[in-house]
Amino acid sequence: MKKIVVGITGASGSIYAKRLIEVLVSKGIQTNIIATDKGKQVFNYELSLDLKKWVEELKNTYSNVKLEDNNNLFSGVASGSHGFDAVIIVPCSMGTLAEVSHGLSKNLLCRAADVALKEGRKLVIVPRETPFNAIHLENMYKLSRIGATIIPAMPGFYNHPQTIDDLVNFMVGKILNYLNIDNNLFNKWEDTEYET
Repeated sequence: MKKIVVGITGASGSIYAKRLIEVLVSKGIQTNIIATDKGKQVFNYELSLDLKKWVEELKNTYSNVKLEDNNNLFSGVASGSHGFDAVIIVPCSMGTLAEVSHGLSKNLLCRAADVALKEGRKLVIVPRETPFNAIHLENMYKLSRIGATIIPAMPGFYNHPQTIDDLVNFMVGKILNYLNIDNNLFNKWEDTEYET
């Protein structure tokens, strides 16, 4: 069974994390969720959902989901021997981006990201900020150079989205594609006849 760690920070875009988690657990993938304090607050503010209660409701249907304590550096995901496949930080705040890019492992989320990098596992950063300043770009560039993948929350419009769900599914589908997790959340680009 694949094991994925999903990090949620205080950037806007909690809806991406929610949809990603729903898809992962429905596919039988062990999903460990780590949320910063601000991540929990923004999740509640944007989605009108208490993250802890929402995960407990998911557990009524799926046994493969766990909400981690971000202060618990004794968690399995804090160790390279735990064997998770990837860490996805979605949405990723610029503060968390800076901590990860500078190797600051002062909480479980940053430690799990550090473990992914040191063990050569996939680390996916989904930054949600606009505009980016030079510090943000330098931090993303630094992480990209050492093996992280940056998938900005920039949905495409070539599949003619009609709803917010279409936009969210596009981004989550892109993340899943990168992780080689089969999905049909959006229509992939195909040869297209177009008259100019």
